Amino acid sequence: MAIQLRGGSGYHCALRSYPTGFPLNTLLLDANDLDDRQRALSLLRQGELVAVPTETVYGLAADARQPDAVAKIFAAKNRPANHPLIVHVAGVEALSAWADPVPQTALELAAAFWPGPLTLLLHKAPHVNSVVTGGRDTIGLRVPDHPVLLNLLRELDTGLAAPSANPHKQLSPTSAAQVLAGLGGRIAAVLDGGTCRVGLESTIVDLTTDTPRILRSGPLTRQQLEAVLGQPVLQPQQHEVAVAGNMKVHYQPRTPLYVLSRDELLDRLKQRAGARLAIVWYGSMPDSFDGSVVLSARTMPTDKAAYASALYRELHELDSLQADAILLERPPQDEDWLDVNDRLSKASASL
Repeated sequence: MAIQLRGGSGYHCALRSYPTGFPLNTLLLDANDLDDRQRALSLLRQGELVAVPTETVYGLAADARQPDAVAKIFAAKNRPANHPLIVHVAGVEALSAWADPVPQTALELAAAFWPGPLTLLLHKAPHVNSVVTGGRDTIGLRVPDHPVLLNLLRELDTGLAAPSANPHKQLSPTSAAQVLAGLGGRIAAVLDGGTCRVGLESTIVDLTTDTPRILRSGPLTRQQLEAVLGQPVLQPQQHEVAVAGNMKVHYQPRTPLYVLSRDELLDRLKQRAGARLAIVWYGSMPDSFDGSVVLSARTMPTDKAAYASALYRELHELDSLQADAILLERPPQDEDWLDVNDRLSKASASL
């Protein structure tokens, strides 16, 4: 694979091979460079795939009004065609172009939380191509809180279908380098807009029924949504609605990940003498821990927002060590931590 560098980012990527039929060159574009931003716009208009920064994770973007372009997303990610995509739009005024009807609850939540990490699931407008929605009559819509992507959306005057810019079921990327490591050679370009601030995927709220319900936990909590709507919001532990991220196994590093209590983790260390282990502690390392016996050990912040922002970055770094396993101390189980625990559950679900 050849990676062609543009702008001032200066990443270096190892050679890898990919199936025939994908582009040989993935451009690395600098979001701070006007020419590079125009190149990204041009590629999107031409129906090519460009990974773009959001405040949550990097998204793999295609013009949502070009079905052939959207189909490339599924091919590049190896994503099932019946797994719906989220469409990113420039503002609340675009809702009626993609959804019909637009309920009052959607307008209230959009006014409170857009731009931001909130996806609204609505009935799609009749003209919206089913390739975007995985063949369903609903569509997920969101206004991202990232100046680079918002400017792209305004100039394009369309919606961008943009799931996370990673191979299907693997760790979501929060940097351009992580996108290149996973999809380099399979997409036209990566627009480097820096590290994603929030670090976890958006909250998805279903507004197609009488009672709003959260279908994917995210940075915005049930209490925050209820405070705006003035009515209960359901949050089922399990559901069968097809939305982004609704799979038992998802967001996974290549290295086996085990989520354990502190006592369980210490016991596991005693049992795995000589193994190449990477350890992630919550808050601080225990006094009884001998860091010399593991490949890598690090701590995570106790503040939930800071933890979420760091999670994928830490897992990407540990995944690159080729350890036998990653042992992660289970964070708090409070409702505020539902999104973190949801991602960790799916990242370790096959074990």
